Formats: sequence, structure tokens, C-alpha cells
Amino acid sequence: MGEAVTRANDRGPHVLIIVQNLPVPLDRRVWLECQALIASGYQVSVICPKGPGDPRRQVIDGVHIYKYAPPPQAEGLPSYAYEFIYCWLRTALLTLVVAARRPFQVIQACNPPDTFWLLGRLWRLAGVKFLFDHHDLNPELYLSRFGEPTGIKARALYRGLIWLERMTFRTADRVTSTNESYRRVAIERGGVEPGHATVVRSGPDTRAMRPLRPPATDKQTKELVYLGIMGPQDGVDQLLHAMAELRQRGRRDVHATLMGFGDCLDDLRRQCTEMGLDSLVTFTGRVDRDQIATQLSAADIGLGPDLKTPLNDVSTMNKTMEYMAYCLPSVAFDLFETRVSGGDSVLYVPSGDIVAFADAVERLLDDPELRVELGLRARRRVASELDWRPQARAYVGVYDELTNARRGQDAGQSRFREPPAGADQLGRPYVDLHDADELRDYIVNRGRTR
Repeated sequence: MGEAVTRANDRGPHVLIIVQNLPVPLDRRVWLECQALIASGYQVSVICPKGPGDPRRQVIDGVHIYKYAPPPQAEGLPSYAYEFIYCWLRTALLTLVVAARRPFQVIQACNPPDTFWLLGRLWRLAGVKFLFDHHDLNPELYLSRFGEPTGIKARALYRGLIWLERMTFRTADRVTSTNESYRRVAIERGGVEPGHATVVRSGPDTRAMRPLRPPATDKQTKELVYLGIMGPQDGVDQLLHAMAELRQRGRRDVHATLMGFGDCLDDLRRQCTEMGLDSLVTFTGRVDRDQIATQLSAADIGLGPDLKTPLNDVSTMNKTMEYMAYCLPSVAFDLFETRVSGGDSVLYVPSGDIVAFADAVERLLDDPELRVELGLRARRRVASELDWRPQARAYVGVYDELTNARRGQDAGQSRFREPPAGADQLGRPYVDLHDADELRDYIVNRGRTR
């Protein structure tokens, strides 16, 4: 069966995906895209930087991955310029390696940065289509970090980001946007034809991303959790202030696990120690899918500390939907696109209001019925409205247009049903999402014995 699938894929169109900011399969969105294409008969190759311990070449689940050593961490404009040039050149050389194995019909560039449009134009001379998978708004990222540009150098840099974005949009044969806000930017600021911009949300695959039954524990501490990047715009320091506020209120029944990595991780660890929070906060660093499933299954409350900025307000926070997949009620600062994702399953508080954030966390800590209500809402919403499967159909549909593929009616259009109880690949049992009593007990106790 596996050999038959491989032979079928070898006959299908070949797609090359370029990623610079994360290795694959660590980039969850890109990996879901790869799997969707493979399942639809495409052959897929990926070029990306190496993660710690990664080999230069990998084949995972039929996806051919070509990796290069990442540049040193950038600090300051010259080193950022070096990083972009270095990654562009390494990627360009690897496109020749990929094409030598088998020519590709579509090249997909994922941002940040917005620098691969020129590579797209070069390959278009050979008849290759260019798809821009729009992950970030780099001009808004600049405004969020540095504010409105005032000096000559700052204005030139900002205008340069706008120009790079515009050139990327102009080069693209098609654009896939992570939400309607990003699609609007592509159309209004990028000049993309509405019919050439498609929303493909980064929804979780809720068949696989669902709560595991935690091992029984007599520890009564309730667990808060954060999952995501730890950069200057991610607001993780707000969680430290919220934990300090809870400690000041006398709460000794709560602990926070902060999962992820980024430019600010070392600074956050130092800040945590300086604030005397080491006994209340654990930083895990980089985590894999199994660790994520373990932690989110055992947690009581998800945390969304992203402050309202020009970028964050219109960006979809994957963490929100991942919390929802594990029946987690969550607290978040009030952002436009976070409300689009979370709906009525999240407690929203004004951006930057630490007291209100701590109030909302306390409300959930002390009200098990509210945790159950929001947890059930979260799971229903993410499984029925935000799941990856309809997004995968939209995504593959864009490729079908670009490659003139013909496909029958997708059987996946049927109404969503929760998967049956079972176990994950490690043999860990899932919570039975069809058993109302078990599900309620799980959300209230998360493995704690009474």
C-alpha cells in the first residue's frame, strides 16, 4: 500500500515549499500543508533551516526535506541583512538541487521574510508558478516593535518592508492568507485580485489534537499553560507579572508552564528569577508534539498574553485554537482575530491590564462549572468550525487550480463527528469525547484525585 502511494505521488505534480523562520516539521502549519498535498497525490519537497541535531536531508512521510545550517542569531540591522542574504543564497542553491532530482511545477514561499519573490520570478522564467503563503505582516511587525518611524533611516526601512511585501504580492500567481484580515491586506495593500487570494486558516487537526487522559495525581495545584514563540511581540513577560499578582493575592495553588522558545527566552528566565517566581513558573524551552499533547492535556487554563499591537490585533494566534482542541478554557487580551478564533470560549480582558488578567484567571480557578462550560464550548467550536480539514480542502484547491489538476467531489465535506475513543501512537489513552460524564470530570480535575 505504501509503495502504491509513493508511485502515485511520483506521478503527481511536484511542489517545492520554502520556509526560513522555522525548521520542518516543527512549523506545524507547513507540515499540515505538506500532509494535505501528499494525501492528494502531489509530490512535496521542502527547503528550510536545520534545527538542533537535524540532518541535511530527510524524507518524512513522503516529504523530501532539504536543510541548511542556520546563520548566527541576528542582532542589529547589518546582521539581519546578512541573515536574509545568507538564507536566500542557500535556499536558491538548494532549489537547483531539488530541481535536479525532479522539476517542480509550483514553488511556495512562506514569510517572514518577504525576500523570496525574486527567486519566484527567476523560476517563473522556467514556467514554475509562485504561491505566497502569507504567515506574517512584516510592516505591522515593525510598527509593533518600534512604533511609527520618525528618522530618515527608520522611514527608509519601513518603506523597504512595504516594497518587499508589494513585490511579493505582485509576483505571486496565488496568495493563501491565514485569516480574512490578512486577505484584506493582500487585496487592498498588495493589489491582489480577490479571486487569487484564499483564506487558509492554521486550524488544528482535531482528530489527532485532542485530550489525553492524564495520569492520576494527588497534587492539587492547578496548572496554567502558555504555548508559543517567545519574542518581543509575544507578551510572555505579561504572564510573569500576572503570576506575581496572583502570588501577591496569596494564591499558592497555581503553577504556570511556559512552552516555547525565541529571542526573549533567556531574558524571560532571568526576569522570572529576579521576580522570585522560579517555584511558580517553569520554562520548558522547545517542545515536540508529544510534549505539547501531555502538557495541554494536563493543564487547567490556557494563557494568551499577546498585547494589542498593529500586528497582533489582526493575526490568528494558533495557541488559542490549540488550547481549544484540548478543552481548555483560556484567558486572553482582547484582540480582533483572537475573538474570531475563540468566540465565546475565552475570557477576554483589556490589553495590558494585569489586574483584570489575574481576575479572569482566578475566576476560572475558583469556578469549575465555568471551566466545564468554556472547555466544552472550546472543543465544539474548534472541531466543528476551525478544524484543519476544510482548510486543507481550500489549500489543495489552490494547487489544483495552479496545476490544472482534476479532482472528484471530496468525501470530507460530510458533517464533522468527534473521533471514537482510543489511544495515540504512544499508546496513551484519549479522553472519550462522547462520554459526557468522563469529559466533565476530565475538565474539572485534569487527573487530580479528589
